[in-house]
Amino acid sequence: LSDSRCMLSGSGNVSQYAAKKLIELGAKVITLSDSNGVLLFEHGMTRRDWDEIIEIKQVNRGRLSSFSLDKGRERRCKYIPKHSPWNMQSIQCDYAFPCATQNEIDENGAKTLIRNGVKGLFEGANLPTTLEAQRIIQQAKIIFIPGIAANAGGVSVSGLEMSQNSQCLQWTEEEVDEHLKRIMMDIYRKIDQSNGSLASGAHRSAFLSVAHAMKDLGWVF
Repeated sequence: LSDSRCMLSGSGNVSQYAAKKLIELGAKVITLSDSNGVLLFEHGMTRRDWDEIIEIKQVNRGRLSSFSLDKGRERRCKYIPKHSPWNMQSIQCDYAFPCATQNEIDENGAKTLIRNGVKGLFEGANLPTTLEAQRIIQQAKIIFIPGIAANAGGVSVSGLEMSQNSQCLQWTEEEVDEHLKRIMMDIYRKIDQSNGSLASGAHRSAFLSVAHAMKDLGWVF
């Protein structure tokens, strides 16, 4: 991921912490968005930028447009109203992370991403890619991992919180992150074992997990 250009949509929890992790891994986060427009960092967001956005969103409950109004930031980024990351033309993008809302990437958005050089699409929101867009992405041989696998981290950490509570433990952020890494690596191994795509492997693995759980509970025989 080092130096790869990553487009993210949204500016809520999923998008915020996906951006943080990508920055830590050396990637260039070039977009965040809200319902009014896109915040574009042509040369990538810095950790300082991230900290200031967190203050705007989590403390001041402000909009992304207010970030670019500061004169000290206008050289580093610009806010483009009435756009989403997926309709921006001629913006090189290696990896796309839709983290905002359902059906945000449609057929036209998928085609734009392909023209912009996308290599992989990883869903952070629930069903952010329409069926037609998924078909276009997969036909172009672009890596596609649906949210059923790519966005499993949230519910996984909820399970880790339950484990801590039941044992009266309090793990550090680093310990939680290590547990989460193992969980996500295990998910990837499972979906990569199928003969089909990562997307089909994700759905197959999810179905089998539910089926085995139902059998263990005695709901089916």
